[in-house]
Amino acid sequence: MNRLVIMTVGITHSGKTTFAKELESVLQEAVIIDQDNHAEFINSHYKKLLPKEGPNTLKFSITNAIVEYAVLQSNFDIILSNCNLNKSGRTNVLRYFHEKGFKSIIVYFNLSIEILRARVEQTQRSKTIFRSASSFLEVLERQGNLGEIPPSKDEANYLFEIKDPNNITDIIQQIEAISISEVSFRSRDDS
Repeated sequence: MNRLVIMTVGITHSGKTTFAKELESVLQEAVIIDQDNHAEFINSHYKKLLPKEGPNTLKFSITNAIVEYAVLQSNFDIILSNCNLNKSGRTNVLRYFHEKGFKSIIVYFNLSIEILRARVEQTQRSKTIFRSASSFLEVLERQGNLGEIPPSKDEANYLFEIKDPNNITDIIQQIEAISISEVSFRSRDDS
């Protein structure tokens, strides 16, 4: 069984959610798992349970439960949206999927800080996902100063880097071709 896991990686407003939605519309047998949705749900319904400091372990627990359900109870390819993970975090997540027989794709959004700042300044996105930040500009500055190691080819079966938003359609088409070849591979395995 060669299902796909597609992990979108990049800082705020780089286009991860928009990309994931466009990709899901092309890959009919895929589901998006988006941590921003989980954060918004928690902040709307379970704010008292949020950790006062440190990692948002409640959000990660909800995400992990949904991932495990999707892996074990469905045949969908999985699009992990909003994975702002450091290298060790990406490695651990992808190891889980590789052990389950998935092929992995990382889509790394590496847009210029000027593009990101302009997007943040014009955003209409809800701030209900925030736990400790007061604005997307604060999130952008915080994420931009982390100095995280960008994804490398040894982390996944496929790696795509988006430096220009105009390349998104081409990358979605390439991922669609990978998906089609994996479906055809799966069909041969099932025979």
